[in-house]
Amino acid sequence: MIKQALISVSDKTGVLDFARALSAMGVNILSTGGTAKLLADNGVAVTEVADYTGFPEMLDGRVKTLHPMVHGGILARRDFPEHMAKLAEHNIPTIDMVVVNLYPFQATVAKDDCTLEDAIENIDIGGPAMLRSSAKNHKDVVVICDPTDYSKVLDEIKANDGVVSYDTRFGLATKVYSHTAQYDGAIANYLTSLDASRSHAARGTYPQSLNVAFEKVQDMRYGENPHQSAAFYRDVTATAGALANYRQLQGKELSFNNIADADAAWECVKSMGGFDQSAACVIVKHANPCGVALGANAVEAYQRALQTDPTSAFGGIIAFNVEVDGAAATELAKLFVEVLIAPAFTAEAKQILSAKQNVRLLEIPLGTGVNAMDFKRVGGGLLVQSADAKNVLISDLKVVTKLQPTQQQLQDLMFAWRVAKYVKSNAIVFCANNMTLGVGAGQMSRIDSARIASIKAQNAGLSLENSVVASDAFFPFRDGLDVVVDAGARCVIQPGGSMRDQEVIDAADERGVVMLYTGTRHFRH
Repeated sequence: MIKQALISVSDKTGVLDFARALSAMGVNILSTGGTAKLLADNGVAVTEVADYTGFPEMLDGRVKTLHPMVHGGILARRDFPEHMAKLAEHNIPTIDMVVVNLYPFQATVAKDDCTLEDAIENIDIGGPAMLRSSAKNHKDVVVICDPTDYSKVLDEIKANDGVVSYDTRFGLATKVYSHTAQYDGAIANYLTSLDASRSHAARGTYPQSLNVAFEKVQDMRYGENPHQSAAFYRDVTATAGALANYRQLQGKELSFNNIADADAAWECVKSMGGFDQSAACVIVKHANPCGVALGANAVEAYQRALQTDPTSAFGGIIAFNVEVDGAAATELAKLFVEVLIAPAFTAEAKQILSAKQNVRLLEIPLGTGVNAMDFKRVGGGLLVQSADAKNVLISDLKVVTKLQPTQQQLQDLMFAWRVAKYVKSNAIVFCANNMTLGVGAGQMSRIDSARIASIKAQNAGLSLENSVVASDAFFPFRDGLDVVVDAGARCVIQPGGSMRDQEVIDAADERGVVMLYTGTRHFRH
């Protein structure tokens, strides 16, 4: 039975209604500072912690709840007679519920004008202490650090004559330890990112101590292969448009490979804004785009993307950057697909696709956000880098040949370059008229990637004559250029930067093709 609750929150979302409900049930409410004022100003009976302990807040509020009257009431085990006798000896009532969330440290250090002093003053001491004490004694104390749990706890109290079940108490306690671990991790990340000057403005991107926080979404049937176990975790800082925030509308449980491939498709299709045609479709197989196209609408974009490699598209992952309607769904239903991703599906599309019960439909807000950091696990360590978020603009391009590109070629070059960014290295991508024609991916030799891309186009019955081609990294020799030109390319985009750049430029002039440098490489391993 909850007789007394301590409420002291930085994030006051929903706390007034929650406190009112507790007060109406006869719960005595203790509080501090701004929370106490909010409750009192709105007619909720509240006792200031300073009045409760008989000891005033001091040191600019640094010391207010660090007192035996508070922590004794929280930590005493109700099933230990000696604990209860000690409380009685010192006239300390039990505290049965603690509702606390912490100073906004992460929001503070995210500000450009934050100083070290600002950061230090936003390191909460009493809050984590109360949360950890309450979570440790969760058998007897209900602890809440997340406002979204208020309604669940109230519902349970009302349904069970003032009692909160042990399962709920335990779940709330585990949430507390995750919360305080993330909070301490954020503090460590910030403080160890500062250089000798201790200047916020000069803080490094990569702290000496790196703490990251992920929460489990689901256990998986198996990993990349059936003999491997796996689970899927969501970054607690993930933006709304990230794959991890998908909403599954139908279909079987997502597999490890489904999620990996879906991420490749989703990230690629999200990057397809800014072209004349607004609808984009990306088809991915084994983490590589095997067909990408723009169109006037979803169905046209899909039909064009499918032309690149209909064989590989079988059992693939398909992503759109626009709503999928009935016309697109009708065409999609003709192909075996593992996962379909879009910002939305119309009611008609859902009805059509419901006949394909095994197809996983994922809705994700389009958003343009990317992960702040990319991680790659190696034996005993972790490689960390910033995301490859750079999109080359036309103004960044440098024409290095005698021939100049036409406006159509520029459009196709930009499209080809955008696709090549998401193809595993070594990547070669032939395109024309805002669609891929041939994709060569993941080969040890760039020449082999070029040959494979050409073969893919030939197998799909697509001509490469007068196409453009993108290479994710420079051509180390002229032979790679000769292969793509022999296949029909008349315009090439690549980063440049080889020791033999001039040899490749001379070859392009000799073959009568246009070549542009981006100055940016997109290795993807």
